[in-house]
Parts: sequence; C-alpha cells; structure tokens
Amino acid sequence: MSEALTILSPVKLGPYELPNRLAMAPLTRCRASTDGIPNELMAEYYRQRASAGLIISEATPVSQQGKGYPFTPGIYNDAQIQGWQAITSAVHEKGGRIFLQLWHVGRISHPSLQPEGALPVAPSALKPAGQASTEQGPQDFVTPRALELAEIPGIVEQFRHGADCALKAGFDGVEIHGANGYLLDQFLRDGTNRRTDAYGGSIANRARLLFEVIEAVTSVWGSDKVGLRLSPLQPFNDIHDSDPRATFGYVVEQLNRFNLAYLHITEMGKEAPGAAGPAFDLEELRALYHGAYMLNAGYTAETATAAIAEGRVDLVAFGKLFIANPDLPERFAKNAPLNEPDAGTFYQGEAQGYIDYPALAD
Repeated sequence: MSEALTILSPVKLGPYELPNRLAMAPLTRCRASTDGIPNELMAEYYRQRASAGLIISEATPVSQQGKGYPFTPGIYNDAQIQGWQAITSAVHEKGGRIFLQLWHVGRISHPSLQPEGALPVAPSALKPAGQASTEQGPQDFVTPRALELAEIPGIVEQFRHGADCALKAGFDGVEIHGANGYLLDQFLRDGTNRRTDAYGGSIANRARLLFEVIEAVTSVWGSDKVGLRLSPLQPFNDIHDSDPRATFGYVVEQLNRFNLAYLHITEMGKEAPGAAGPAFDLEELRALYHGAYMLNAGYTAETATAAIAEGRVDLVAFGKLFIANPDLPERFAKNAPLNEPDAGTFYQGEAQGYIDYPALAD
C-alpha cells in the first residue's frame, strides 16, 4: 500500500520535479522603485523563501498601462529585466523554482499611474466602486475608457512581450493573472463586460481575450511552463457575474486543450453572501480540469494535507503564512510554531515586515 500524499510530498509540475507541494502565492508587497525596477531588498525576500516547492512572484504589470498600484515591479523594459535577473539567480542559487505572474489591472488604476495621465482601460466604461492606491494616497476610481476593438491585439501583445521579458529574466515559467477583478477577469464577467462585439455577450466571446493571451504566452514559453490563476467567486475590485458557474465551467473545460502547467484557483468568496455572483461548489471545477490543480485561501498544513490526500488538489498556495515564515516547509515538517504576520507592513515600508521575520535556524 503506497504512503498517503501530504503537503510535503514531491510533485511533478510541467517539466519540473518539485520537492514539496507548497506554492508561495503571488503577494503584492510594493517594495520596487517608482519606475517598477526590482531591487536587492526584493532579491533577499525571495531568496529567503526559496524552499517553497514553487514561488509565484508578486503580480507584475506587463506595461505601464497595466499598472494599478505604486511601487510594484514591472516586466516590460530592460532595467526591469535586469532587476528580476538578480532575483531569479538568488532563488536558483538556493535550489528553488520561481514563476512570474503576468498582470494587467485594467480599470483598477488611476490616471496618475498611467502613461501621460491617460484614463485606465477596460472592456466597458464602467466605474468601479472604491478607491485606487496612488503615490499621493487613496483616490477615487475614475470611469475607465472602453478598449476599441482594434486595440485588443495590442493587449495580447503586451502579455506576449511580458512573457518574453520574463524568459530573459531567468524565470522558470509564468502565471497569467486572470483573477481578482483585473483586466482579464473584467472581460470574463458580464458585470463588467457590456461589449457587443466579438469580445462581449456570450461566455465564449467574453473568454476570447483570455484564450488569446494564453496562446500568445505559451508561444513564448511552451504550455508546460505556463499557469493560470482564476477567482470564480472572489468579489474583490467590484467584480460580479450573473452566472459564475456557467462562466467558469466553460473556461475551465476549454483550458484542457492548452495542457498548461497548472490551474490556480483562489477559493475566496466561496462562502456566500458576498460572493461575486451566485455561489456554487468549486469542486465542480476540479472535476472538469484534467491537469495539475492548485488551490489558495486560508489553508493550514493540516487542511492542505487533507485536500491533497483526498485528491482534491495537487498543490496549495500559501500567502500570509509565507510572508511571516520564510522557511514554511521546514516549519510544517517539524510542526514548529509559526510567526504571526504584521498586516501593517504588507504593502509598505522597507525591510521591516519584509525580510526580518526570523527563521527556525535563528
């Protein structure tokens, strides 16, 4: 009888043999320069966490148009590539693997962050509720500009270019950010996509941009080094869909033709009320998807191991626990106490709350 799988069991992901099933979730930390260049502080942060089976980098804009928060690193010019090279080298020197998350925020931005103070872009000119994060502090969101049909190939090219830059920067693969109310998610949902052309209306039309982006990114990397993140019920950034079960059931079933490295589902919002549309059992998506499956949302070592042992998931992504515990796999292996994360330093500051959490060896 074979030994039951746990969160610490090895796993094959695309061409890679990972030492454990802990992924470090993509975590926006806002420590880059104003112009989006990664720095030595970030290199130390990722180096410390290289024992994760897989690190997924913080969300990284594929263009200045795709930027929605201050001090986030980019992946669209030579200086940014060079900054990321130091980070991938640091992770690889410690024996780790790291994918870069490709990001375009769409309407979740502000003119102060856009090229020449332009309006943010979106599938439709619908203003989100809430406020944007800017270098001058929180400011009300503005009504975005609806993308013209002729502009959409340019959005696809931004993702392809970002994927190419990530390859040059030495990453092991990339994850496409299709979640959390950002541009690709805005196209998927009928609450944010009111288009009447080939990119709006039916589910197939609303999913068209996502699939075109996947095709462009896999043309650079090969499908076995590309992941995708989706958040079917997450209401973040004022996102909503009238029938997420139908929308995401279609998307996930269609994803099988791409043979991606993995599908990453964030389960946030699955507990109604407050979900981005009528709740449904997200395990239906696991049944539809034929490849490696990753989940994220408040897992512990025990609940993650149970999910793996039961075959509900292949990898589990941890966010806050990796912020506070750079050696999280070792702590899980030894059943050691966990550091508590300091929420006040999640999105601001320098070394404090970023690279100064103690490891067990300390």
